[in-house]
Amino acid sequence: MRKQELYQEALILWGEDVQVAIAIEEMAELIQALIKLERDRRDANDDKVREEIADVEIMMEQLRILFGPKRIDEIKAHKLRRLQRRIKSGGGK
Repeated sequence: MRKQELYQEALILWGEDVQVAIAIEEMAELIQALIKLERDRRDANDDKVREEIADVEIMMEQLRILFGPKRIDEIKAHKLRRLQRRIKSGGGK
């Protein structure tokens, strides 16, 4: 089964509201892992951060399906152009 089909099946099986809630939970777990990494760098578990990034990416792909990948890509392209301008100008907002 392809990734997109798998994501679609998850959305159908568990429903949009549940998958949005899981996405929120996974993002919170990534935040916690990053805070721990920052705080306890000596004892940091980089694999925990990697695991949480993977979880968030999986959920983001499902959110892309829910909220429309075409429009998300348009907004993302705009934000990347803005980032490029900021970098060229030496920083700043």
